[in-house]
Parts: sequence; C-alpha cells; structure tokens
Amino acid sequence: MTDLQPDLRQRPSDDRQATPLPMDLTARELARWSWRQLTSMRTALVLLLLLALAAIPGSVIPQEDIDSLKVSQWRDDHPRLAPIWDRLDLFSVYGSVWFSAIYILLMISLVGCIVPRLLVYARALRAKPPKAPRNLSRLPESTSYETDEAPEVVLARAAAVIRKRRFRVDWTAGASDSVAAERGHLREAGNLLFHLAVIVVLVGVAVGSLFGYKGGVIMFVGKDYGFSNNLTQYDDFAPGSLFDESVMEPFSFTIDSFDVDWITDPDSRRVGMARKFVSHLDYRTEPGAADQQYDLKVNHPLSIGGTDVFLIGHGYAPVITIRDGDGNVAQSGPTVFLPTNAQTFESFGVVKAPDAQPTQIGLEGTFYPTFAMGRDADGRLTMPSSAFGNALDPLVSLFAYTGDVGLDDGSSASVYVLDKAKTTQVMKSDGQPFRMDLRPGDTVTLPDGLGSVTFEGLQRWNKIQISRTPGKLVALAGVVLALLGLLGSLFVRPRRVWVRARRQDDGSTLVEVARLDRSSGGDPETGRDELADIVAALQQHPREDREARA
Repeated sequence: MTDLQPDLRQRPSDDRQATPLPMDLTARELARWSWRQLTSMRTALVLLLLLALAAIPGSVIPQEDIDSLKVSQWRDDHPRLAPIWDRLDLFSVYGSVWFSAIYILLMISLVGCIVPRLLVYARALRAKPPKAPRNLSRLPESTSYETDEAPEVVLARAAAVIRKRRFRVDWTAGASDSVAAERGHLREAGNLLFHLAVIVVLVGVAVGSLFGYKGGVIMFVGKDYGFSNNLTQYDDFAPGSLFDESVMEPFSFTIDSFDVDWITDPDSRRVGMARKFVSHLDYRTEPGAADQQYDLKVNHPLSIGGTDVFLIGHGYAPVITIRDGDGNVAQSGPTVFLPTNAQTFESFGVVKAPDAQPTQIGLEGTFYPTFAMGRDADGRLTMPSSAFGNALDPLVSLFAYTGDVGLDDGSSASVYVLDKAKTTQVMKSDGQPFRMDLRPGDTVTLPDGLGSVTFEGLQRWNKIQISRTPGKLVALAGVVLALLGLLGSLFVRPRRVWVRARRQDDGSTLVEVARLDRSSGGDPETGRDELADIVAALQQHPREDREARA
C-alpha cells in the first residue's frame, strides 16, 4: 500500500531558506556590543541621573571630609545604623568605590558619545547643502510665482538674497536649476559644546578631588590661640589620592575678635538666632611676612594662593577648672561644647581630667547661653532650655563620672564623647545622680573628697574650614561653556531653503521657493514670515540684479 502522507522528516526544498538559529556572541562581538551600549546617549543620561542620585546621601548624611564633628554626633545618636553606613561608605560618599565607578563610567560614556558625533559634525560642515527635492510643493512651507525673467537671473538673485541672510549656499551658474541653502549648524555645535563642557566639569572636579585637600579646625577666639597651615594643626584632614604636602601654603592666622549680630525682634520666629557673624583675622602669608587683616564671613573666604579659608560655624567654650582630691588643678581651660540647637545654641560637651588623683574625673552635660525653665499649659515646670543664642544668663549643667575617661594613654578616644562603659557616675547620698548647675564664678565641691569644679567664664570658638581645589577654575570654565552651549542648542534653529526656477511651455518662468525647519517646536508663523521675506526680496529686481552681477 502506498503511503500518501508527506515525510515530515525530509529537509526543506532548495527554494525555501531555513530560519537561522541564534548563536552565542564571541568575545570580540560581546565587547563591541558592550561598548555600544556604554557609549549610547541613553546610557549617558542614565549614568548622569545615577550620579545625581548618588550625591543625595552626601548632602543628607554628614561627611567625614566636611564636618567630622557632626559625623561623630551622628554615630552617637544612631549606634545601630552607623556600622551599616560605614560599610556602605555613606560617611564618605564622594570618595567611595561605587560613586567613583559611576563617575568614571559617565566620563567614558560621554567621551564615547561625543567623539563620533564630532566626526559626523566635521563632515557635515564640509558637506554641501542637500539638493532640492523633486516636488517642493509637498513641503509644509512652500510657495511659487511666475515671472518673465530668465531662470539664470532668478537663481543668481536668489543666491545673493539668501547669502545675505547668512545661509550656506550651493549653486553654480548653468549647472543646476535650483539653489540649495542651509543654516543653523551652530545648534549641533551648541549641543556638542554642552556635552564637552560636562566632561570639562567632571575633569575639573576630579582634579580637585585627586590633588586637593580639605580640612577643618576649631579655633578659640583670642591672640593666645593661632593656626599654622601644616598637618599637625588640623582636627580633621581629608587629602586627595595624589595630594602632595609640599603644595600647602605656609600661612598662619589668629582670630583677633568675633562679632555676632543677634535677632532681638520679639515678633520674629527666628528671635535669638545669629543673623550674621564675622571673624576678624590677623594672618601672614608666610613666616616673617607682615601681618594683614581680613574680616572672614560666611561665603566670603580668605584666599591665600590656591587655598581658601572659610568660616562655617561658631559656638561656646565654657572655661572649667577641675581640682582633684589633693587640691591640684587637674584640668583648666576652655572646652568646646557642640551646639545641639542651631537657634538657641544649647550645647553639649565633655570635660576630661585624666591626671586627677586619686581617680580620673569626667564631666558631661549641657550649656545654656540664656537659661530658662519653661512651663506647660498646666503651669508645671518643663525641661530646662535656652531662650536665646546670646549668652545673657549662661549656665552649665554637668554630671560627674570617675574611672577611665581616656586620653591619658595617647589613645584616639574622642574629646567630645565620654565612654561611660569604663566609668562610674558620681551619686548623691540619696542615690540620685550628682548634678552641678553652675553660673560663671560658681564652684561646686564633689562628694567623697573627689575635688571641685569651677565655672570660670566663657570663651568663643570658630569652626574654620581650609581647602585647596586645583581644578575649580576648570570646573567653572566648564559650567560657563555648558551655559553657552545650552543657549546655542535652544535658540539656534537649523533650517533649509530651496529656490527652483525653470522655463514653462508658454515661455514664462516658474519660481518655486520652499523652506524646511529642522528644529522641533519651531514657530510656524516665524517660518512663513521668513519665506515671505525671501520671496519679496526675489521680486525686487534691480538692486538684487546689480548685486548678483557684482
């Protein structure tokens, strides 16, 4: 019996091609595909967005290289989050591996995008304007009219008229029946300039990060305290990866006085805040140089060579003297208290006396510039606070601790933190914590013969930031170029114009004029007006004829 069913296993006929099976990419093809993806404009935009998002933690979370004091406070206030933040480098965002990776990939992507576009743009500048389409009337902006003039005369006049409007014109007498012209190449130039400027900004920032440095120091006000620009003088210092200590300018300065203008208007919501503050500096640009004066204000840094000195904060330093059980002075002098309230300058601080005998003494507490006890709606006393930032009625409230307060063995224990795990709090006879509320001049004797504490007075301190950023002028130039490029890409309108003149059967000349706006969002009315102006100029015979012949 004959099998009439087709054999499904047989190969397809010769006139039918088999569907090609997908094949794995070779290493070279994979590298080429990866490069194309990385250097696409879409990837560059995504990386730019990621860079902006990655910079957000750097502005929200305190950074080690900007304000190490706030970082230490943040660690104390968030003991559970601090290890996670450390693991993610969120206290040093701009120097982290992941931020640097985004930064480098963005630069590679931008370079890979722009270099081919520069080559295309260079070829476009050398190329002639495209020839006129076969049917100009199909363009959205076109018109025509008839004249008795010869086509060559009309085309010569058209070339002269359009050149006066700063178009690039392509026309040779007797070789073509149309004039082609275009204008607006500066739009693409502005676009390219903007992207090149972004690279310049990135390079400038990178140069500053690699070769520059940034450091901070808290200085007491007065001629007895000074600063010299060397590494041992800084409280915190963040150098770049390629930083060279020899580039540090050998300047020095002291804070002669410090003026604060407080808001005293009772109707203001910011009453009690510092409106403006000025540090009066005496500085020398190098050892042996003459003294110079400068009023250091916020956003008005002192520039010495390539280094800028900024005033970024201020506060109070109570002068506290601790005498031990033997009557000897174990600690005396101003101690920095860090503000916990930016408006009232209520501050927290720690005083340590590691040399006290027979045991070390540590004090921890709060300073109130203008002490006040508030009352709630029921008339009951609330927690103490500071009414104003100005020191009108200063009071310091301290708790005492004994034991290992640190700093006696050269350890790196923070002067702003007291490790209570190694200490014992001093208690009263009734079992309550021993607390001292001191005003200037007050002295309190510690129980159990531990000694005494005296609040001598107040001293002011300033937080000074010193930075050297070699690439800041490069970055500034990049920003200026980016603005210029953005203006060019927004306001320059690329467009083309064609004029065709040909003899008709009846002996007249048909002149067709068309315009094509190549920019999106162009004003149609503006295009029609330009087209009408060109047609009107073409119909003004004598003057244009003389110019064409010339």
